[in-house]
Amino acid sequence: MFLSLGEIMLRFCPGDHPLRAATQFTFSEGGGEYNVARGISRCFGIPASVATALVDNELGHLVHQMIRSSGVDTSNILWRDFDGIGKEVRNPLYFAERGFGHRAPKACMDRGHSAPSQLTTSDFDWDEIFATGEIRWFHTGGIFAGLSISTAEVAKQAMISARNHGIHVSYDPNYRASLWQAKDRGGVAAAAQLNSELAQYADTLFGVAPILTHSAPPQDLTELENLIEKTATTFPQVKQIALGRRHIHSASTHDYAATVWENGNITHIDGYKNIQVLDRIGSGDAFAAGYISQMLGNEPSPQTAILQGSAAAALTMSTPGDAVLCSAQDVYQLMNAKHSQESR
Repeated sequence: MFLSLGEIMLRFCPGDHPLRAATQFTFSEGGGEYNVARGISRCFGIPASVATALVDNELGHLVHQMIRSSGVDTSNILWRDFDGIGKEVRNPLYFAERGFGHRAPKACMDRGHSAPSQLTTSDFDWDEIFATGEIRWFHTGGIFAGLSISTAEVAKQAMISARNHGIHVSYDPNYRASLWQAKDRGGVAAAAQLNSELAQYADTLFGVAPILTHSAPPQDLTELENLIEKTATTFPQVKQIALGRRHIHSASTHDYAATVWENGNITHIDGYKNIQVLDRIGSGDAFAAGYISQMLGNEPSPQTAILQGSAAAALTMSTPGDAVLCSAQDVYQLMNAKHSQESR
């Protein structure tokens, strides 16, 4: 089984309209770390669970039902009492427009006092959870860890416990400026420090952001390789570093490539050119879901895993919402079509 630790939000999307001109919304559940679990379960059919907290009200149960409908185990979800107005604890929301052409995607977060942000190290007995032997891979990231001082400690405690139980640990050093823009949060420097602290407990890193936390990976491959080697030297326990590389032509057209480092060897793939993008949000999580699913299979290969991750990311950009909605067969067909095209 796969287990992720993160915040799950209710996402509202205005369709083709900008947020400020919205007349109606569709909604779905999403959140960086959870999206990986959802993709692993729904697309690739691998048992997955999520550890988080929800408020015991109608919105909390709506999100809970959505999680269950994706096949993700909810036994590690904690429930919090509702105070009636959400002053003490809330289920987090976010509003996201997809963007189109020269209009970039935008998001407006409403996650203050969220139930996951108030998690503390006393909420989960990680040794008990990991001692069952059911969990093979644990994942968390910089979004959850960046919610609050206490969630950073929860992530650290969970990662250490998982490693002590011989469980593979992955960490996505995601940076969200909105989490760090308050005067008391410390901005980019504080986020980089936190990512660097937690990266030392990871076996797999989905990015080089502990070093370059405030921007996308460089397009120049020599510069990227230097950053990867620096990351690998800084965190010698890391076994793999995998990342998607996105080149944005417009909000509607992207290129998507990928890179993996393992034991000093770096592999780059060109991926997919001129992808027609419906909704890019969550495509990086889809890459992680495709990568991890391949690595949890009978013949794990980081080189094959980035091919699978890239195909999952490309397909996710063709569908609405945060998560992989396509089937594993769709992913495999796209991988095979790409391989056949390159073999000609």
